[in-house]
Amino acid sequence: MTHPHLITNTSPAASRAPSLAPHSLAPNTPASSGAPSAPATPSFNEVLNRQINNRQLQFSKHAAERLSERQIELTRDQLNRVEDGLTRARGKGINDSLVLVDDVALVVNVRNNIVITAMSRQIENTFTNIDGAVVV
Repeated sequence: MTHPHLITNTSPAASRAPSLAPHSLAPNTPASSGAPSAPATPSFNEVLNRQINNRQLQFSKHAAERLSERQIELTRDQLNRVEDGLTRARGKGINDSLVLVDDVALVVNVRNNIVITAMSRQIENTFTNIDGAVVV
């Protein structure tokens, strides 16, 4: 049965036209060019965790001045212990921490890995604006 309003093209060129089968209309199917595919892009969380883990401890100008004028020198071992303590503090959700390492007290911004100030533990002192403490 033919429909009076349906126009069909019966020319020989029409029979050579490519067929659009349902499988060729699949969404998000990349064309195969034979070229090797690009490596997968890392997720945001992977990049963030890599940056957090690669970040080294830094000292603010104020902290560097305090270390110098108070003649406090930190060994590589002490710095490693401070960094380990900051990892624990970060895991507990601490933002600003008092870190006690041997005879040195450091106030550290945990999120940014920046020592804000430093002093000898022999000096009697009150610490404010911290939300946690770590002894390493």
